[in-house]
Amino acid sequence: MITGELKSKVDRIWNAMWSGGISNPLSVIEQLTYLLFIKGLDELHTRKEHQAARTGRPIEAPVFAAGQDALRWSHFKQLAMFETVRDEVFPFIKSLGGAGDSGEGSTYTHHMQDALFMMPTARVLASVVDQLDDIDMADRDTKGDRYEYMLGKIATAGQNGQFRTPRHIIKLMVEMTAPTPNDVICDPACGTAGFLVAASEYLVAHHGDRIYQNADAHRRFNEGTFHGYDFDTTMLRIGSMNMLLHGVENPDIRYKDSLAQTDFSEAGDDAERYSLILANPPFAGSLDYESTAKDLQQVVKTKKTELLFVALFLRLLQTGGRAAVIVPDGVLFGSSNAHRTLRRILVEEQKLDAIVSMPSGVFRPYAGVSTAILLFTKTNSGGTDDVWFYDMQADGYSLDDKRTPQPDDNDLTDILTRWQSLEKECGRGRADPSFLVSKTEIADNDYDLSVNRYREVHHEEVQYDPPKMIMARLAALETEIAKSRAELQALL
Repeated sequence: MITGELKSKVDRIWNAMWSGGISNPLSVIEQLTYLLFIKGLDELHTRKEHQAARTGRPIEAPVFAAGQDALRWSHFKQLAMFETVRDEVFPFIKSLGGAGDSGEGSTYTHHMQDALFMMPTARVLASVVDQLDDIDMADRDTKGDRYEYMLGKIATAGQNGQFRTPRHIIKLMVEMTAPTPNDVICDPACGTAGFLVAASEYLVAHHGDRIYQNADAHRRFNEGTFHGYDFDTTMLRIGSMNMLLHGVENPDIRYKDSLAQTDFSEAGDDAERYSLILANPPFAGSLDYESTAKDLQQVVKTKKTELLFVALFLRLLQTGGRAAVIVPDGVLFGSSNAHRTLRRILVEEQKLDAIVSMPSGVFRPYAGVSTAILLFTKTNSGGTDDVWFYDMQADGYSLDDKRTPQPDDNDLTDILTRWQSLEKECGRGRADPSFLVSKTEIADNDYDLSVNRYREVHHEEVQYDPPKMIMARLAALETEIAKSRAELQALL
């Protein structure tokens, strides 16, 4: 988590930009992201240089071509920085990303077309660059925490849904679904592309030999594996930069209102296109009911975005495709017709795999709502036998607004271990953190999917003294108090 010292550094950078005339908090974040991206490109190129020096081979896929050293973070700090960044570096990062399959430019290039360099003066830029240079960028988790802290400074961050899903929760969901190079992965509410980045890291770590075995496999990884939608252009730019920094050169990240009715003749139909969905869709917010996709309304007639997104996931998945998504607890036990209908579809018509209930503090300080991870497979022919439930009590951090690290209080490793050995779960009792519940029992409970419906809680019987004994002790205490008060009064 972000430390007090790092918070102070971010606050000073924020104040420098604010006092310099950039008053919109989202603009502050966007401009900081551009600078962090420029710094990250220099660090990436430096790592490639070191690798080339060790192997004695030319630099593989260099970020900067020969003669472009002046555009690097470590170099332009020594030059006329403001003019260099504004006139050379910024146009350079807007043109990155390659041509893509169509030859019309990558999605990154498309999103960056409208990017603006808004640093008002050379003094403000120099101050921010110097302070960013003083922050360690090596730890990916620290990068995410710093960005999360910046978002927390926006009063409307929680309302707009632009808060970051904790990285350790994303990592758990990715590891539970275990992506393969054959997967086509989508996040229909991608924001800064955290899920897609984590999936790409998992693939590189576990299937790097297949990803880089030939040019076709590498091209598929770069251009055909990752897909994300969002209707916030700032998030699209940040997400595209995030993916590029993590080695995915041309992901399909595009502007789209995922729940809106689409003209398929113009936009193309994404139905049954993806084999894996990883998402934390917005739970609340404004919804234009009239423009909501009619096919989603046919599944669940509702204005609740969390229900419509689950219906959307079912439409986007291929048969046999799987999903790990975060939903508010209300989806699991809500009593409306839409809630019950959606749960019945998951249990009876699809294959519901697991429910991981999370404590309410996981998304603090942005929201205190209780949530769960929903894992299911699209079959269109049923297949649910037993549903695996896990009642997470701790995620390695305190559950208050401070989210202080508590590494000894962490269920995530246990969740993954048990999930990967489901054959051992059959004998577990309902008092354990995890257990299996049959489809029949779930149906008998009106498809209620809340863990508390099925978990047994054993209360220890507490033995109390008889009331007469308690009253006698109280009388003795009162006598002692009266005696002490009299002694004190005599001293006065």
